[in-house]
Amino acid sequence: MSGLLRVIPRAGRSTFLAAQLRLQLRCYASSYPPHTLIGMPALSPTMSQGNIAAWSKKVGDELSPGCVLAEIETDKAQMDFEFQDDGYLAKILVPEGTKDVPVNKPIAVYVEDAADVPAFENFTVQDSKGTPETAAKTEAAPAAEKTEAKPEPVKSAAVDSSSSASTVGRVFASPLAKTLALEHGIALKNITGTGPHGRVIKKDVDEYLKNQAAAPAATSPAADVKAAPVAAVPAAPAPPVSAGATYEDIEVTTMRGIIADRLLQSTNTIPSYIVSSDISVSKLLKLRQSLNASANNEYKISINDILIKAITVAAKRVPEANSYWLPKENVIRKFKNVDVSVAVATPTGLITPIVKNAEAKGLVEISKEVKELAKRAKINKLLPEEFQGGTICISNLGMNPAVSMFTSIINMPQSTILAIATVKKVAIPDATADNGFSFDDQVTITGTFDHRTVDGAMGGEFMKQLKKVIENPLELLL
Repeated sequence: MSGLLRVIPRAGRSTFLAAQLRLQLRCYASSYPPHTLIGMPALSPTMSQGNIAAWSKKVGDELSPGCVLAEIETDKAQMDFEFQDDGYLAKILVPEGTKDVPVNKPIAVYVEDAADVPAFENFTVQDSKGTPETAAKTEAAPAAEKTEAKPEPVKSAAVDSSSSASTVGRVFASPLAKTLALEHGIALKNITGTGPHGRVIKKDVDEYLKNQAAAPAATSPAADVKAAPVAAVPAAPAPPVSAGATYEDIEVTTMRGIIADRLLQSTNTIPSYIVSSDISVSKLLKLRQSLNASANNEYKISINDILIKAITVAAKRVPEANSYWLPKENVIRKFKNVDVSVAVATPTGLITPIVKNAEAKGLVEISKEVKELAKRAKINKLLPEEFQGGTICISNLGMNPAVSMFTSIINMPQSTILAIATVKKVAIPDATADNGFSFDDQVTITGTFDHRTVDGAMGGEFMKQLKKVIENPLELLL
């Protein structure tokens, strides 16, 4: 049997997805006509397995570059798997609804001649005498790097936090290596490149991560004590249920499992603290009413839209709150741009689409972008780069009148998350009023901060600046 491994970049709707690779194994020497096995694609940097939500094509359908072959559920979203060749779907090896399919596992077969399709009615993977997984072990990594684009000029850190610039000079890296480094919070300057002209490639990042995992993970005895129980203690068995009990078991989805792991990691590893403030929003509400009154149905500004803009102003004044804690690089990455992650509740769990460079956008642009991101988040149609990253986060439960105050869990590796409660009427002294008091519209905003990057006094200063901007919304113009 002779096989040709082909590594093809997945053309898609973004630079990130274009960097993803899928493996195919073309088979010539078997009892079947020439055919190609289609492997489960990797649609995000951390994806090791996925669920086949639905097949968009059926056996015998013609395939063309860019057509949607299937909908794949990754660890955070449901995404389209776009095919990149001409041919015909000859066999579906993994039915829709199948969960936890490993990346590169054969899921379908396609042929170039429609007349060959009937021959694959009883086809199995073993009939091809080869699979993408076995071939990929020796050939996938070098072949993948050959398909990547040429080095790009280094961008300003104020615009792109995934830039490969360093204090000593330029660091050349492939787009896929940059993406992996950003996902894992790695400084590319610490990685020795083995690509052409010392370029950092995916293999170098993988090797760096492997070496980091082999080294002692904790830097202090306290960290060891805290981390050990999480990994060592097995899950407790379900308690016995009484004979008359009624209940429903809901299967843990991939997305829900990832959310649970990240929340547990955040609460176990971040020394967080909270600072809460009661803030008057009377002027902000009047500003919103005035803007919407003159909108002519072209836009509709929400309180949340103005709060997002106010957060960017406070973050520029107190940049410590707009930073990452990166222990592996022994650095605090303080951002000049403000990418605001906005918590959105979806049927499958919480997700945080990002309003990028929000400090440079007006209220109308922010409003339209938030609505569009939230709409696609609820139907699992966000791209990975639209919810991975962000420099600061906002979680708003103000639409629920029962929520007078709450706290949120920090979205690692960020340092700050703001919890917005409902607007309430509060009596305040007023000498001009007949009865000596009047009512003010107020909201309780609670900031949760990472003490490693934001000291208590600095967290208080951030809340002070946020309160100042919200209570005097004209400062948004400064």
